[in-house]
Amino acid sequence: MSKRLAAALALPLLLAAALPASATVKATDVIGRAIDGFVRPAYASLDERADSLTKAMRQLCETPSEQNLEAARSTFSATVEAWSVAEIIAFGPIKENNRLERMLYWPDRKSIGLRQVQSTLAAKDPSATDPAQLAQKSVAMQGLGALEYVLYGDGAETLVRKDDPYRCAYGAAVAGNIETISGEVRDAWNRPDGFASLWANPGPKNPLYRDGAEAVTELVGAFINELEMIRDVRLKGFLGAKPDADRPKQAIYWRSQNTTTSLAGNLSGVDELFQASKLGDALPADAQWMAESIHIQLANGVTTANSVSGPIDKALADPALRDKLDHFALITSSLSTLIGTRMTAEFGLTAGFSSLDGD
Repeated sequence: MSKRLAAALALPLLLAAALPASATVKATDVIGRAIDGFVRPAYASLDERADSLTKAMRQLCETPSEQNLEAARSTFSATVEAWSVAEIIAFGPIKENNRLERMLYWPDRKSIGLRQVQSTLAAKDPSATDPAQLAQKSVAMQGLGALEYVLYGDGAETLVRKDDPYRCAYGAAVAGNIETISGEVRDAWNRPDGFASLWANPGPKNPLYRDGAEAVTELVGAFINELEMIRDVRLKGFLGAKPDADRPKQAIYWRSQNTTTSLAGNLSGVDELFQASKLGDALPADAQWMAESIHIQLANGVTTANSVSGPIDKALADPALRDKLDHFALITSSLSTLIGTRMTAEFGLTAGFSSLDGD
C-alpha cells in the first residue's frame, strides 16, 4: 500500500459528510469504477503497445533499415506514452516481483543503470538477448530506459546495418521483457480473486484494506503521490530555479525527446482516473466546483506539456518554452493543494457517519 498520507488524510474519510443520505457514495463504488474505468483499460492499452513494440523490434532485427528503425522508435514513444498514463497505479501487481523498477529504472542519478547497459552492449553478453534470462538480471537492464539507450544512445546508428546484430537482439529482448511485464500486470488486475477484488472489497477479513477508508485512501494517495512525483522528481529533476541551474540530461526520456510526452501522459492518467472513479461526486454540494477545477487544471497541464516539443535542452534554452515548463510546475503545485489539502479537508469536515464502511 502507498503511504498513509497522515498529514493530508485523517481517517476515516467522510465522503458523505455533507451529502444527504440518499446521495452517499460507497467506497466499493468508487474503487470499482476506478478499476473498471481506468486501471484495467490502461494496462490493456499498455500491453497492446508493448506487443507492437516487440514486433517492431523483431522486424528491425530481421530487416535493418532506416524505415524499420523509425517504426521501432515511433512504437517505443507510443509505449512510453501508454506507460506514463498507467504509471499512476504504482501499487498492486506492478509492485510485485520488482516489476515497477524493471519497467522503468529511473531516476538513475549515478548512471549505474546506464553503465550496466553500456557494459552489456560492449561485452555482447549472449544471455542478455534472451528475455527469460534478461528478466533475472539487473532491473536497470530490462525496461524502457535500457531500450531508449539502445534506440537512441551512442551507437544506435548500427541498428540500420547487418554487420553488428547484437545491439538489436538485446533491444528485442528488452522489448519482450516489457511486453511480459505488461501482460502479467494486465492479467493480474483481471483475475476475479486477485488484487482488484481486495481493493474493491474492503473489510475486517481483508488482509490489505480493513475498511472503505483505507481503500479510498489508496486512491487519493495515488493522486497526491503522482502529482508530487511529476513536480518534485520528474520536472524539478531537470528544470532549475534559474536557467543556469537546468540539467537537461537529467530529464526522463531526454534521448528520445519524450520528456514532455511522458509528463503529459502522467497528468492524463491522473485526469482519467479521477474522472473514471467519480470521486468528485462525493464532495459536498458547495464544494462540487473542486471536481471541475481539478479536471480543467489537469487538461491545461496536459496541453501545456504537449506544447513543449523537441529536444529538452533546446526547450530549456528557449525563454518562451521554458516559461511553459514553469507554468506546468505551477499547475501541478495548484493541483497538489487542491487535491491533497482542500479536497481531503472537505472529506473530513464532519465527524460521525461515514459511508466508507466497505458495504
